[in-house]
Amino acid sequence: MVTFSNCKNKEEVSSLNYFDYSNPEDQYTGGIRMIPIKTPAGEFKVWTKRIGNNPKIKVLLLHGGPGVTHELYECFDGYFPKEGIEYIYYDQLGSYYSDQPNDNRLWTNDRFVDEVEQVRKALGLNKDNFYILGQSWGGILAMEYAFKYQNNLKGLIISNMMSSVPLYNKYAEEALGPKLPKEVFEQIKTFEKNKDYHNPKYQDLLFKYYYTEHILRKPLNEWPEAVNRCFKHLNPNVYIFMQGPSEFGITGNASLKNWDVRDKLKTISVPTLVIGSKHDTMDPEHMKWMSKEVQHGRFLYCPNGSHLSQYDDQKTYIPGVIKFLNDVNENKF
Repeated sequence: MVTFSNCKNKEEVSSLNYFDYSNPEDQYTGGIRMIPIKTPAGEFKVWTKRIGNNPKIKVLLLHGGPGVTHELYECFDGYFPKEGIEYIYYDQLGSYYSDQPNDNRLWTNDRFVDEVEQVRKALGLNKDNFYILGQSWGGILAMEYAFKYQNNLKGLIISNMMSSVPLYNKYAEEALGPKLPKEVFEQIKTFEKNKDYHNPKYQDLLFKYYYTEHILRKPLNEWPEAVNRCFKHLNPNVYIFMQGPSEFGITGNASLKNWDVRDKLKTISVPTLVIGSKHDTMDPEHMKWMSKEVQHGRFLYCPNGSHLSQYDDQKTYIPGVIKFLNDVNENKF
């Protein structure tokens, strides 16, 4: 792993100016900004928090869900600062630390893309320093942003997200489901057929047999506190409207159910890292294919990881992301 002491941009980023909060307002809030966002339903505010200063590498983190929080990325605190990487935590509209309007008109891909663009402008990010890292739903949002605004990007990271929800559902049904004990898979499908998603038995089956295999590969009592806190803060209204009631595919009348952009990937020309994991809910072979469809792509495979591979395969995930950022910054990509 690259260390902060030998970063090639150390002339620009020292430990002193990386942790510089000399702007009085910035220091007063610890880097937190509530950014006003204009929407069809009025103006609201979204929460952001900047960590560090780097004029060349600024990474905006797009969380998953939809409707979870930036807290899924808090493990980055143990790695990115010593590498001199500036990163921005950000809760999308509807998520716990931001405003949470109760208006389903707001939960569309186009509206979220417009929100990200407003956040970019407010933070002063541009094509000379602006990277997006989006995981899961955040990967959908990252792709959609790149389709419309890639001229504003220096680099793109699509983490643990396929480019087709129908193919994702097929993978869950045909590849992952049959790996479960037969009686467990049958029970899960029965609960879903009956739309009995709130049944405690249904939730128990998912957590015991599915989530600990394909979301985060640790026993539930060993899940990181930040992950538990993130799920505790989930906004079910946004999540169910867009994703549906289960992580076992995107089901019901979820608005993302038919999302598919396979034929648009070839239009992405910015340097792109696609991350896939062996035990993920998403097909790693599809994500490897994605890395070849974009014009300048790289694939990072996490052999021990699942959906949250920044936790269960940190030894692969974190160095791979850091190397991508530094390679793009040093024109080695």
